[in-house]
Amino acid sequence: MKKYHLSFYIGFILTGVLVLFMILGFFYTPYETEAMSASEKLLPPSFTHLMGTDNFGRDIFSRVLKGATTTLVISVSTVFIGAFMGIIFGAITGYFGGWIDEILMRFNEVIMVFPSIFLALILISILGQGTYNVIIALGIAFIPSFTRIVRGEFQSQRHQDYITSAKLQGVHTIRILIVHILPNIKRTLLTTILIGFNNAILAEASMSYLGIGVQPPDASLGRMLSESQTYMLSAPWYAAFPGLFIILLILGISLISEGVKKKGRY
Repeated sequence: MKKYHLSFYIGFILTGVLVLFMILGFFYTPYETEAMSASEKLLPPSFTHLMGTDNFGRDIFSRVLKGATTTLVISVSTVFIGAFMGIIFGAITGYFGGWIDEILMRFNEVIMVFPSIFLALILISILGQGTYNVIIALGIAFIPSFTRIVRGEFQSQRHQDYITSAKLQGVHTIRILIVHILPNIKRTLLTTILIGFNNAILAEASMSYLGIGVQPPDASLGRMLSESQTYMLSAPWYAAFPGLFIILLILGISLISEGVKKKGRY
């Protein structure tokens, strides 16, 4: 059995630790994320406030935990929508081809003309701001990229001997798609999903940074970065910790993706 590349294990450990913190944010934070204190504004990191406090005296560690939780929910939901719909559309267009492929892919190409983040911004302007609308907007924006990649994989597999053999045996088309082809593209699909996670994290942070993503009172890493700009010199920890969390999370997922690509190589 082939082993994964070293980068996979490094990325898995790093991402695993960060995800544990994100899950922790669902159940526990040292302080209330919106609890303000005029006497504790912009305090540096200490045993009382591990990551210091912000300009409202709120505990940054608690807000990073809660903001990371929001990021986890949005990124997982976004990738689920994009991957689920993308696999369906990609499988149909890639396997059957013909007029189905022409219609769906022309529509897909029209959507892909717009960058994902720009398309999400358009959808947010229509749907309105809020966490659920961000999930819907990003999920729809991610469908075309998944569709294109899955389509290419199904096209390359549909003429393989094992598919021809399955057809001759009278195997139902749906079973061919799900049981025969899908497992054979799992490495490409897993890599695409991991890249999708990174893109979703960056997209959510960017939208919240611009003030059109997650709205108060919900904590957001992107919004924290936006709010900390004024205090970059006087309180660098304000921006450092949420920014570092985003960087490490993206790095961890990227290393996992790279390790999956290089499986069997050291």
